[in-house]
Amino acid sequence: MKVLVIGGGGREHALVWKLKQSPKVTKVYCAPGNAGISEIAECVDIKGDDADALLDFVKYNWIDLTVVGPEVPLTTGIVDSFIKEDRVIFGPVAAGAQLEGSKVFSKDFMLRYGIPTAEYKTFSSYLQAAEYVRLKGAPIVIKADGLAAGKGVIVAKTVEEATDALSLIMKDKAFGDAGKKVLVEQCLVGEEASFMFLTDGKTVVPLATSQDHKQIFDGDKGPNTGGMGAYSPAPVLTEELNEEIMEDVVGPIMKGLKREGINYRGVIYVGIMMCKGKPYVLEFNVRFGDPEAQPILSRLDSDLFELLKATAEGRLNEVEVKWKDEVAICVVLSSKGYPGEYEKGKKIKGLDSLKDKKDVVVFHAGTGLKDGDVVTSGGRVLGVTALGKDIRTAQDNAYKAIKEIDFEGMYYRKDIGDKAIKK
Repeated sequence: MKVLVIGGGGREHALVWKLKQSPKVTKVYCAPGNAGISEIAECVDIKGDDADALLDFVKYNWIDLTVVGPEVPLTTGIVDSFIKEDRVIFGPVAAGAQLEGSKVFSKDFMLRYGIPTAEYKTFSSYLQAAEYVRLKGAPIVIKADGLAAGKGVIVAKTVEEATDALSLIMKDKAFGDAGKKVLVEQCLVGEEASFMFLTDGKTVVPLATSQDHKQIFDGDKGPNTGGMGAYSPAPVLTEELNEEIMEDVVGPIMKGLKREGINYRGVIYVGIMMCKGKPYVLEFNVRFGDPEAQPILSRLDSDLFELLKATAEGRLNEVEVKWKDEVAICVVLSSKGYPGEYEKGKKIKGLDSLKDKKDVVVFHAGTGLKDGDVVTSGGRVLGVTALGKDIRTAQDNAYKAIKEIDFEGMYYRKDIGDKAIKK
């Protein structure tokens, strides 16, 4: 069986790595891929949002399954295009992808189907939004409606910070058309966790829980990023809470999708905030989290190809999911300046020393090749992922491995996993 993975980040490297382990998979392609992916799969020079070119590639190369990694191709309808041509593809149709593509749609969906979430109001006028902020006070959350690479959410501690955020999004158009509308949302205080599940529209299969670290600095300080690290499982989500989430969140999601006529086949990522012992939904994503996919897939003890193909073909009930007992942790190494402006083309040293390391995998996120060397090409560069018998062992394995790696301006958080150790 041949597989095409669309995307070129750390999540896609993890998907390719896991798919390669399937005895049923004979060949894996990745479009466009990265330097790390090119070592284990054939990278194809097609952009992830070029649906026509990707569809042609799938037809001419007899691809059996296409797996969409990032959100942009999903929101622009790549799955719809593939389904029209009877091609097997993992991911939701554009109507389902609105759950991530529009925060306004997502919040209104939660309201319609009684999914617990923060109080909010939608604005397309800066003046009205600013007036509402002054009325509500701070702390308060400002969100760009559309896709902003994980950076369109600003938690404002003061009214001034909130109005500055509104100005940045709506006047300066920092996120382009994604900021035509904004959500002004009640600030929930608590601990975040990620709850992902697969669905083929009928069957629901929860994945292992995980916890992401969005802020750039230790102690969850500084601006939001695409994610600076994650671990799995997340102790904050106890077995009892998982059952509550399945009943109060996942059940209404599935009911809502059915009522809206959306045949959703893919993964749904639910960003959870534990507030006063109750789970509230912060956001939905319509693809695997990044970097959450790295520790989760490292712990998966089932055939990922079987799992994704069954989801895409509407027979998820036929597949059993098993997990390793070990804990996994991923620490992201980023370029200096990220999530703001950063330089590219910095040579990365030490990767070869970790290739055969037991219980450690270095997933490439923003890397490229230059004159035979692996160099930086993105804000998030690598995701050093390690397994261990417990969180402390996994953490030690990850941070020891990081000491082997070096590139100019390399930055990473030093506290990934600390929350789990304190539990």
